[in-house]
Amino acid sequence: MFIEIPQASEANARQYRTAVSVFFFISGLGYSTWASRIPAVQQQLHLNEAQLGLVLLALPIGLMLTMPVTGKLLGSFSSRKIMVMGALFFNVVLSFPGFTTSVWQLALTLFCFGSSRNLLNLSTNTQAVQVQHMYPKSIMTTFHGIWSIAGSTGAGIGYLMVSLQVAPSWHMLMVSVLLLAFTLYYGPRAYPDQPVPDPVKKPAFSLPGKSLLRFSFICFACMATENTMYDWSGIYFHKVAGGTATAATASFMIYMAAMTLGRFVGDRLVAEMGIKNMLSYSGWLILSGLVLTIFLPHPVITAIGFVCTGLGVSCVVPLVFSLAGKSRDANSGQTLASISTIGYLGFLVVPPLVGIVAQATHLRVSFSLIALFGLLIILMVRGLPESQKEAPVTDTGADS
Repeated sequence: MFIEIPQASEANARQYRTAVSVFFFISGLGYSTWASRIPAVQQQLHLNEAQLGLVLLALPIGLMLTMPVTGKLLGSFSSRKIMVMGALFFNVVLSFPGFTTSVWQLALTLFCFGSSRNLLNLSTNTQAVQVQHMYPKSIMTTFHGIWSIAGSTGAGIGYLMVSLQVAPSWHMLMVSVLLLAFTLYYGPRAYPDQPVPDPVKKPAFSLPGKSLLRFSFICFACMATENTMYDWSGIYFHKVAGGTATAATASFMIYMAAMTLGRFVGDRLVAEMGIKNMLSYSGWLILSGLVLTIFLPHPVITAIGFVCTGLGVSCVVPLVFSLAGKSRDANSGQTLASISTIGYLGFLVVPPLVGIVAQATHLRVSFSLIALFGLLIILMVRGLPESQKEAPVTDTGADS
């Protein structure tokens, strides 16, 4: 399973992989716990949809504004330290939303939640890139699959808490305490990497260099598609494909299940066909899946299209991070932060635009524009060097 390295190093690699997996689980379970109680918090503060939509913007604003800070920190400190710090911040803030009594308190809490999530996610992905170097085959998509499993678990626990009429304050507090325990136990077991300072001084909000722009556009297209499906797939299934409200909820779960499955089988497929081919096929799946839903808006056909789209978006971001993280002359954390700056713009900006376009025209027109992101991925991947078809670079991790 590993390269020929001493047995102790193999044991360390397994330890580091387990620790990183736990932190992906922490991120997924924490975020889905909050998401599962949004309706309860909305009712608790007596917010209408417009007010809720505005206050929810505090989370992505906090995430985006923290992006350059995280990049700087990852250039100065071990990603393990930043990951543990981010997780502690993330878990503590998770306990607050249920106790808020005003809109400004909730907005401030969500701003901090977004900031902590950025610290946690970028540092955890940086750790994942470092651990990837210790393995002879791809393991990156599995890490993101664990995030998806954690997200589904959090949604299930949230459903149970609502059914048992447990207040969101106590629900989120209990999960917060549990995740704090995981953080304190597994933090010291994560990979003790050393930062690689960037010799070139850059402004706080620096865009990725020319060599990374292609990766950034691929991430932008994938993240825009992924979050559009989060926000609009159920509405599309109900209003365009003609499914019932219950079936619309089921269609979203089908999409999530396909995305989770894709992340767990992705590493095996990468070993067989290479990263470049995998990224190209992912673009084709996104394009073909959305085209099906646009031109054949029948419940069954649309569900099949959602499966294709879920499989398509599942592996793109982790594989791009894996490729970008190969660079030996730059800090991988700063590299991921730079790429994510553009990628998260797609995640945050495009879904609201889908609603604006749909209001002016039709939801099928909006989804037609999203389908073009699949084509963008295909075109961007074609420009990658042929050497990037191979599996990620492997080594013992000693020089990481």
